Amino acid sequence: CFAYLYVFYSPGVPPSANAHQLFRGFSFVAITEEETQPVSNTIVQLHRSTSQFSDTYDIKEDIGVGSYSICKRCVHKGTGMEYAVKIISKAKRDPSEEVEILLRYGQHPNIITLKDVYDDGRSVYLVTELMKGGELLDKILRQKFFSEREASAVLYTITKTVEYLHVQGVVHRDLKPSNILYVDESGNAESIRICDFGFAKQLRAENGLLMTPCYTANFVAPEVLKKQGYDAACDIWSLGVLLYTMLTGFTPFANGPEDTPEEILARIGSGKFSLTGGYWNSVSTEAKDLVSKMLHVDPHQRLTAGQVLRHPWVTHRDQLPKYTLNRQDAPHLVKGAMAATYSALNRNVPPVLEPVGCSTLAQRRGVKKITSTAL
Repeated sequence: CFAYLYVFYSPGVPPSANAHQLFRGFSFVAITEEETQPVSNTIVQLHRSTSQFSDTYDIKEDIGVGSYSICKRCVHKGTGMEYAVKIISKAKRDPSEEVEILLRYGQHPNIITLKDVYDDGRSVYLVTELMKGGELLDKILRQKFFSEREASAVLYTITKTVEYLHVQGVVHRDLKPSNILYVDESGNAESIRICDFGFAKQLRAENGLLMTPCYTANFVAPEVLKKQGYDAACDIWSLGVLLYTMLTGFTPFANGPEDTPEEILARIGSGKFSLTGGYWNSVSTEAKDLVSKMLHVDPHQRLTAGQVLRHPWVTHRDQLPKYTLNRQDAPHLVKGAMAATYSALNRNVPPVLEPVGCSTLAQRRGVKKITSTAL
C-alpha cells in the first residue's frame, strides 16, 4: 500500500519555461541540476580536463582588440587550417551567454561559426572561422561601381539573419559595421557573417530558462518584453545607419572622428538627418523612405526586421537602378565617423545624483506617511 504523505513540489526545475504546455498540467520528473547547466559550461569543462588551447593551436598576430577581449589569428597544429580566436578575460566578462548563442545559432549560414571552446581558468578561448574578406562596409565603400540593387541585396541578407535571431528571442545589441564581415574575398552574399555576440542577449523567463517563440507572451514579464523589443529596435537602427552609409558614403550623425560624443548624441536624440541634396540626388525615393523608417527616433515606430524585408525597396530589388551611386569617396572619414558614433553610444554616462528626498520611492513613502498621519 502507499504511505499517506503530503506531496511536495520537486526541487528541480522544468525543462523549459513552457513545460506546462508539454505536460498539460500533469506531473513530470524534473531534470537533474547537472543537466540544467548551460551547454557552454559543459564544453568548457570538457576542454579544461583534456587539453589546453596551446596544445592544439599556434597563436599568431592580433586581429582586433576590444574592452573585454582580444582577437588573434591562429593555426591548427594538426591540419594547418587558419582560424580566429577570441580570448575573453573571465575577470571582466562572463562569456557563457555568447558561447551558448553561438552553439545554438552558429549553424545559420550568415552567422559566424564557433569551432571550439577552451577555458584555462583565467580566459575563455572561442575559436571561430577566420574572416578573410574584412569588414563589409570597408569593402563596399572601396567599390568604384556600386548600385542600389547591390545595396538592397546586401541589406536583405543581413536583415534576414537578424530577423531569424529576433524570432528566436535573440538580440545582438552591437550591430556596428565592424561586426559584419566577409568570410572570404568573393564579396558574395553567402560570405557575409554577423560576428561578435559579446553583448547579445537571449529572451528568458523569470526563472532564467530560455523562451521559445511560441509561448513568450505567457511567461515573460511585460517590462522584459518591452526591453527585448527596444533592443530589437536598436538592431534595426544600426542597420539603418549601415544602409544610409552604403548609399551615400557618409554617416547620418557624425561628420568625422573629431566630433564630440555630446554632439553626436544630440543629433541622434533629435532624430534629424538629411535625405536631400548632394549625394542623395541619385538615390531613389523608395530607398529614402526605408532609411527614414529604419532610423525613426521612436523605437516603437521603427520598422521591425520583418517589415524591412517586406518593404518595396527590398522585395522589388530586381527592378532597382543598376547605375553607380554617386557617393562620397572618403572611406577613412567614414570609418572614423562610424567609430565616433558607436563610441558615443557605448560610453558610460555617470548618473546625475539628487537628494534622497527627490527620489520616486521617497516621495511615495512621504505621501503614505502624510495619509496615515491624517487618519
